[in-house]
Amino acid sequence: MSTSPERRYADRLDEFAGRHPFLVDLALVIPLMGCATLGSMLTLPGADPPDQDGTAVALMGVACLALLKHRSHPRLALVVNAACTVVVIGLGYLLTPLLLAPVMAALYWLATVSDRRTTRVYGITTMVVVTIAAAISDSMEHVSLLLRTIGPFFWLLLPLAAGKMTQLRRAYLSSMQARAEHAERTREEEARRRVTEERMRIARELHDVVAHHLALANAQAGTAAHLALTNPEQTQRILTDLNGTTSSALRELKATLGLLRRSGDADSAPLEPSPGLARLPELVASCASAGVTVEVTTEGEPRPLSPGVDLTAFRIVQEALTNVTKHATAEAACVRLVYSGSQLLITVTDDGPAATRAPAPGTVGCRGYGVMGMRERAQSIGGELSAGPRPEGGFEVTTALPLQPYGAQEDAAL
Repeated sequence: MSTSPERRYADRLDEFAGRHPFLVDLALVIPLMGCATLGSMLTLPGADPPDQDGTAVALMGVACLALLKHRSHPRLALVVNAACTVVVIGLGYLLTPLLLAPVMAALYWLATVSDRRTTRVYGITTMVVVTIAAAISDSMEHVSLLLRTIGPFFWLLLPLAAGKMTQLRRAYLSSMQARAEHAERTREEEARRRVTEERMRIARELHDVVAHHLALANAQAGTAAHLALTNPEQTQRILTDLNGTTSSALRELKATLGLLRRSGDADSAPLEPSPGLARLPELVASCASAGVTVEVTTEGEPRPLSPGVDLTAFRIVQEALTNVTKHATAEAACVRLVYSGSQLLITVTDDGPAATRAPAPGTVGCRGYGVMGMRERAQSIGGELSAGPRPEGGFEVTTALPLQPYGAQEDAAL
């Protein structure tokens, strides 16, 4: 990003002023002293100058020296300048903007660093005192009273307004800088949060694909080995199903990895559609080949599901049935789908003994990620999930999913 020469010079001046504040103040006070000295020499046409030429210079010198303390003692600097200016006016010197230069500078610096109440008290007091001194001064007796009072009043009002505007501008720039820093931090935090969410989503997807198919393949291989000698025909069918299971696992892994490698270009290869409840028969058949009979019942009128809900529902059923084949000595399971109002209720139960099942939800360990992943999937689209042993035996997984999730949540599920 390029920077204009004026901006670069301004930044350098600010940097120099921050390192050498006294030199900057001295460079400002010297011209003010020159203005005050020149102002003490001015008179109205035809009027005689005051006799105390050196007194005005000395008083203005004291006022300008007080300005060197404006950073640490702005009120004291203003009081000293106001007092010196009033004395000079009382001595008969002509009140001009040049003579008012030191007190105007003190008013400006006070307005830039003080709060509104302090600025009003000291600023109005200074303006009133100087205006009264100008009204009764002999040096301006040929000028009308209105001009004597309006002139000093407005000349002293200018630095107060300018100082307050400078203060507001500094506050605005400071707030903008703070906002930019906050936005930068928020952007980094948001990027980290999105990366974490994406990692968790990929982990859930890979877990569902790999765990399900490997669990089925392991069960099918074990059943085939058990029946190899006693029932060759059934063994042959199981081995055929095992080949289909591994092929399905490879297809889903390829689709998942293809999604990760997808560049987003128009020339990228199209992705396969995400699995949904339409693939339940295929899932039931694969479980049957592993020795678990699955019964699917549907209540209510089936309705089209959004892609996020469809994928989440299928993955939850898939994981629940995978847990049945891995952890339960069950021969049958039941999948119940209920379309009720704006929700889809899914219940997966089995008839195995509860003692052989996975630990309770939330338990940390290699056998606890299945339930954790199902719960995360349901919550990602605004649903709920509960899992646990049934009193009459077996295990039950119940989830309630909204038929139309929020857009952002659906994107996260996909």
